[in-house]
Amino acid sequence: MSGATSYHAGLSAEAQVARDYERRGFPVTAHRWRGQGGEIDLIAQDGEGFVFVEVKKSRDHARAAERLTQRQIQRLFDAASEFLGQCKNGLNTLARFDVALVDGQGRIQIVENALVG
Repeated sequence: MSGATSYHAGLSAEAQVARDYERRGFPVTAHRWRGQGGEIDLIAQDGEGFVFVEVKKSRDHARAAERLTQRQIQRLFDAASEFLGQCKNGLNTLARFDVALVDGQGRIQIVENALVG
């Protein structure tokens, strides 16, 4: 897959996952939020807290999961800390980290609380 094709496939997967979260009652408040520490694919509201979502797309869910690296996880944690630092309750704001896996047929598998910071 070329870089441009991969980029657009990623955007499409993120939009699909965003619709899934919103359908389940978690309004998406940010797409591709970028801080100094890195980028968060999606941020959804969960009551007073937030859900930070890393979206991974590949041929199948297992391959998608394998694409998440330790370095990406650390950047996600850094960016989430920066985001939460701007919230009223700061780092005491409730938050969880989900990983959304999207396969080649567009099926979504959400792994809630997949990452523990």
